Amino acid sequence: MIKKFVIYGLLGFCGEVLWTGIGSLVKGDVKLTGWTYIWMFFIYGLAVFLEPIHDRTRHLSFFIRGGIYMVLIFMTEFITGSILLKVLGVCPWNYAGKPLSPYGLITFTYAPVWFVAGLIFEKIHDTLTQLQLANMDNI
Repeated sequence: MIKKFVIYGLLGFCGEVLWTGIGSLVKGDVKLTGWTYIWMFFIYGLAVFLEPIHDRTRHLSFFIRGGIYMVLIFMTEFITGSILLKVLGVCPWNYAGKPLSPYGLITFTYAPVWFVAGLIFEKIHDTLTQLQLANMDNI
């Protein structure tokens, strides 16, 4: 579980840097400046807890699975943002002023992003499971 936590944390970390880098290009930054926050490693690592949900919902349509992941990701973002705000006095991300942004902790405009991210997570989970099974055959 710890190895997968680290893998999900690093993949999320890299994905966020790529996402913000592309966003900076859209805003005219040809340097493709991308960034994230150290806290995000731990938050993305929590994706390991989506694995049992993926296993239980595998039989459902991708629309339903994507919707489930989207809701769970929003909940995680809201809860972890609230915790960071309470503990640190600041949340590293701030959607205040964006449309559909409760308390500035989430923005529902990211719904398609989290929908797709959840479905990508399934592929990563399946790949990690296959790699794990392949390694067990060599023992």
